[in-house]
Amino acid sequence: MPDPSIACFTYRAFISYSHRDKAWADWLHKALETYRVPSRLVGTKTAHGEIPRRLNPIFRDREELSSSPELGTKINEALAQSENLIVLCSRGSATSRWVNEEVLAYKRMGRAGRIFCLIVDGEPNATDLPGREAEECFCPALRFATDAGGRPTNERIEPIAADVRPGKDGKANAKLKLIAGMLDVGFDALKQREQRRQVQRMTAIAGLALVVMAVTIVLAIAALVSRHRAVVAQHEAVVAQQAAQRRQKQAEGLVNFMLGDLNDKLNQVHRLDIMQAVDDKAMAYFQSLPTADATDAALAMRVTALEKIGDVRAENGNTTRGLRAHEVASTLASELLRRDPNSVTRQVSYADSLLWIGGDDWYLGNLERAGQMFETASNLLTKAAATQPVNTDLSDKLAAALVDAGRVLEARGDYAAAKPYYNAVLKVYASLSKRDPRKTIWQTDLGDAYGDLGKVALEQGHLGVAITEYEINQRIEAELAKEEPGDHNQTWELVLINGILGRTLMLAGETTEAERHLRGAVDGADALTHFDATVPDWYYLHARYSEQLGGVLRQMRQLDKAAAVDANSLRELHTLVAKDPHNTEWQQELAASDLENARLALDQNHADTASQLIASALDLIAQLRDESPKNQSLLLLAAQARIVAGRASAEHGDVTSAQNDWQQAFQTLTPIAQSSNDIHVLATWAAVLLELDDLEAAKPVVAKLEAAGYNTPDFTGLAAAKDFSFAPKRIAMDASHP
Repeated sequence: MPDPSIACFTYRAFISYSHRDKAWADWLHKALETYRVPSRLVGTKTAHGEIPRRLNPIFRDREELSSSPELGTKINEALAQSENLIVLCSRGSATSRWVNEEVLAYKRMGRAGRIFCLIVDGEPNATDLPGREAEECFCPALRFATDAGGRPTNERIEPIAADVRPGKDGKANAKLKLIAGMLDVGFDALKQREQRRQVQRMTAIAGLALVVMAVTIVLAIAALVSRHRAVVAQHEAVVAQQAAQRRQKQAEGLVNFMLGDLNDKLNQVHRLDIMQAVDDKAMAYFQSLPTADATDAALAMRVTALEKIGDVRAENGNTTRGLRAHEVASTLASELLRRDPNSVTRQVSYADSLLWIGGDDWYLGNLERAGQMFETASNLLTKAAATQPVNTDLSDKLAAALVDAGRVLEARGDYAAAKPYYNAVLKVYASLSKRDPRKTIWQTDLGDAYGDLGKVALEQGHLGVAITEYEINQRIEAELAKEEPGDHNQTWELVLINGILGRTLMLAGETTEAERHLRGAVDGADALTHFDATVPDWYYLHARYSEQLGGVLRQMRQLDKAAAVDANSLRELHTLVAKDPHNTEWQQELAASDLENARLALDQNHADTASQLIASALDLIAQLRDESPKNQSLLLLAAQARIVAGRASAEHGDVTSAQNDWQQAFQTLTPIAQSSNDIHVLATWAAVLLELDDLEAAKPVVAKLEAAGYNTPDFTGLAAAKDFSFAPKRIAMDASHP
């Protein structure tokens, strides 16, 4: 029987997405709200209810609620009023607190069967692929089933998803798959019924397309003949030119119809062959026209039309041909800007055309040119935004372009070049947040900008800068958590930044502050597990930050307290790994916990216990490295394990074994140590060299650590034991930001 509550829904669907996927959300929102259900299906009774004529309205939380002071409450209300939930799955949404909480909330309403996924980037279940964890596109709430009460369990599930990535469904079929799920009719049935519905219209539309193309060609020829006549017959110049311009305007009006209404109708009946012919004819027509004597209005019309062609081509799986259309559009937009270089409208139009090209290049893997396009577009938008400082849409467009530019540079490993872009993003979001403090999305974006800068600083070895950026990020997240005390995703975000900041402070020897933030992370994770102990990721964070807190307490010589949290971490991680032995992230953290417990055992003079823990860690690391031999974090962990193993051997009086362990650490770390500025790599490399008594080789590495302000008690103690001079720079803990 159909669900009688369906008629009570306010929205046909709720689109859940990360703000980084806004372009995809825009496309999907428009595609669903403009879709007309085949008339032969309208009114059909299904298990889900009666099929409607249209799929509107569609709810987008970032649009409707971004300025609400009670965001969490209103989102829950909108979810309750939505017939379906559509999740845009990407690397951004997989880590988004909003997306995960929205999926959980919808499941708790008993509607897990009405959740549909659209994969836009990343890789499904990449957390199970060693070394590719960062590519995961499914948030935790999608990867794990819930029980009858809507509480997450440890049971893994495989979400059914449409997929717009290259070589997958493509935009048209992906959209149709989502709609088929929403209507409960099946993909093949919907596609076949759509084709049958349009069979009588196909001939008429195809004929109309051919007629329009023929008329366009005739008008174009007439326009060119008139122009020639104007040159030959000078006395008819004015009349002929006006006639030519009139005919050209008529031709371009028809072309716009071909690319607009006609293309939309052809798309509805899936006549991609005719759409392609229309687009090709339009492209040929525009390329045949002279640019120099075209009016500004005519050029602007051509830019819009060509961008439409590029979008249609890319949407139908031909990004390479779409790129060509976008390039022609950009050339014309450049000409318009040349004619009036001070026009903000034309600056933005040209920047948009470059962003189209950059997006195509990024999609095709052409990172270098994508970066160039994003950089030029960012410069143009920066200039335009300076003249219209109150235009929030323009500021948002600028920030998106700057983030794209930074991401490309990060992907190429050029963190130094990415930093100015993230600084500019920070400036934009700081201004927007100040303008409207109630708009939560601006605050979230501002925190992300500080986090990006902290990550870049740490990669470059600038420890003090990283701490400053992370501190500001933490304050923002803490304030948001205070405003939304019942928002568990916000608590999750605060746990993460407290953990990141705590362990970064520890690198600078700020043990008291490190303990405070890591304890805050542990307490926050503990609160989450008490709210719902079945969520594995919450349990994992509690174990992870307990282990890191234990390391801080051990170095503060609070060994009994360290033993308590270390034992808890080890116990929780063993439980997690037993439930899911294929989760490599949990296994790696279990090895790290084994090592921290081994360090504590050595400090307590329990060398035998330390040796057992080290053996367990080395076994786990060996298994993980067999699956992912080039994983840098595993190389680093393996070297650290060998260092601790050598110290345990030395405690047993076995000098030969100790030297062998340290030599293995040296060999393991050599491939990445020579060129890295990462603090963790430098510190481990320096420790290996000191243990091997290679003091000359250690000097330049230690000098880098000193300059960065690295100052852990562990390393200070090792340097003292080796009678090695170590005088790290003191990092000023300044809460302000430049």
